[in-house]
Amino acid sequence: MSSIDKLVVTLVRGLAGKRQYHKDVLKALGLRKRFDCAVLPNSSPVRGSLDKVKHLVSVETGEQFAARQRELCQKLALREPIVVKH
Repeated sequence: MSSIDKLVVTLVRGLAGKRQYHKDVLKALGLRKRFDCAVLPNSSPVRGSLDKVKHLVSVETGEQFAARQRELCQKLALREPIVVKH
């Protein structure tokens, strides 16, 4: 399975005050708390479930997710110390 065949789904909105139907769909997708991520196959049933809760989740392909993670690691990497000689 290549990274195009996978979808990375992140729950970006909380579940408080949401309808039970939406909570059940998110539970089926494996998302429980805010900022939980799940790697799901790119199939028609999964896309149908995501369409029902599209206002609560963020969807990326595997390649997009990997590129975003690499960019974040580069941003947070330690830098060379500034040495000033007096």
